[in-house]
Amino acid sequence: MKALVYHGPGAKAWEDVALPELATDSDAIVRVDTTTICGTDLHILKGDVPAMVDGRIIGHEAVGTITQVGAAVRTTAVGDRVLVSCVSACGACRFCRDRRYGQCTDGGWILGNEIDGTQAEYVRVPFADNSTYPVPEGVSDEQLLMLADILPTGYEVGVLNGNVQPGDVVVVVGAGPIGLSAISGARLFSPSLIVAIDRLPGRLDAAKQFGADVLVNNAEQDPIAAVRDLTGGLGADVAIEAVGVPATFELAVELVRPAGRVANIGVHGRPVTLHLERLWSRDLTITTGLVDTSSTSTLLRLLAAGRVDAARFVTHRFGLDDIIRAYDTFSDAGRTGALKVVLSRV
Repeated sequence: MKALVYHGPGAKAWEDVALPELATDSDAIVRVDTTTICGTDLHILKGDVPAMVDGRIIGHEAVGTITQVGAAVRTTAVGDRVLVSCVSACGACRFCRDRRYGQCTDGGWILGNEIDGTQAEYVRVPFADNSTYPVPEGVSDEQLLMLADILPTGYEVGVLNGNVQPGDVVVVVGAGPIGLSAISGARLFSPSLIVAIDRLPGRLDAAKQFGADVLVNNAEQDPIAAVRDLTGGLGADVAIEAVGVPATFELAVELVRPAGRVANIGVHGRPVTLHLERLWSRDLTITTGLVDTSSTSTLLRLLAAGRVDAARFVTHRFGLDDIIRAYDTFSDAGRTGALKVVLSRV
């Protein structure tokens, strides 16, 4: 089969590899019908994720068809169409029992990280009973694919960790796909104001479409002054960091009021300065997190009911074997306007 293979920082290739095989009785083999590229994949290609090794297949999101199941798989069968979650959950360890599947001792985020991933014609999915979801009636592959990672990540790591409450002023730093997911999730909690901050006009336009009330281009204006003007000098109740570089994290911390909350979603490849000499007395809560996907079932119901619009994330479509061009498009979002690219089996 063909797959996108990592060959070290900055190096990848669409090449022939062996078909995946069942490794345990809880595995399933899934034919990948639709997959996508995540911002985390770009971090991987920059060398920010040390678990990646030369020869591993990239990717952790897919919708596909089950072609083989292990003897212990009970909830899905050959021929079923499923969403493949970015997080694999054993269902039995301490963290899974607490619904913290991202920290699963035998799973977590392993696809396209510690084991071969989904940017391939076929993928082995560990713990298939807990790590796949049936395709609901009336939901397209493209819509469903957004629930593999970005929508649960924005909702859980941004909105829930940030404890967004009705009437809050919420600032989202970074209006890429994850930031837009956080904006969509925050709207479910009726904040009084959502402020989107980004340097790309196209992404700010997208933030407006996804529900941001105020747009701040921090290449042209001071975002701290803008947020304080909106909040009577106090600062935001919640700041959600959705980029993953030191400057945006440090900005998020400066944007919140005393006793405010900072929810970091971004994948950081470099150290960040935490100015405790200024912050220790401000009663801030700072959270980090890897998505648990504990909200996937809830988001599936919201998606099927039309309360969440996932289709508008998709800006570009490619055949699976055109994945190198898809990466070029996705990684140059300032020029191409890409939010999410979808790659489908032709």
